[in-house]
Amino acid sequence: MRVATLILLTLLPALWTAWDMAMHGPGAEPARRLEHVTGDWALYLLLLTLTVRPLWRTMGWRSSFVWLRRTVGLMAFAYASVHLVFFVLFELNLDLGQLVAQVVEKPWVTLGMAAWLMLLPLAVTSTTGWQRRLGRHWARLHQLIYPATLLGILHYLWLVKKDISTPLALLAVFGVLIGWRVWLRRRSALGHRR
Repeated sequence: MRVATLILLTLLPALWTAWDMAMHGPGAEPARRLEHVTGDWALYLLLLTLTVRPLWRTMGWRSSFVWLRRTVGLMAFAYASVHLVFFVLFELNLDLGQLVAQVVEKPWVTLGMAAWLMLLPLAVTSTTGWQRRLGRHWARLHQLIYPATLLGILHYLWLVKKDISTPLALLAVFGVLIGWRVWLRRRSALGHRR
């Protein structure tokens, strides 16, 4: 029940956008709007995923929040995948050859594709069964979320032409989350030495 509720909550931005476009018309650039909403929420949810573990450790909660992190991470991947589909559909008219050309020619597309490709194995191996099969390698593989998130933010930063405040804010949040994790690790290492 809690997973279904969380999925519904993470779908609210998409549902709100669809409702708003249905009620008030698609607007001047509906394709761009759909691309931006899905891309933005992929990044927001990735950052939220990175917040769960350090928050849980800082607060000293005993309950495991693996289900929360996994669900939000999978929804981030879902938004990123829809973002990619919208880009191929609206910008490239479903021409996959053109996608390859764009990846080679345009650095911001290269960064976005690299981020998505890093998220793909994380989504595939997110189940408990895969965690058991991969053993200690599972945690190592899932550290790809850090470069994937950073590349996603840089993709956004490179893409934006005028107002870079949002991608810079996301980059700052990412920096804080990385700093928080480093601090927790060092604190834990000092505690073990004592």
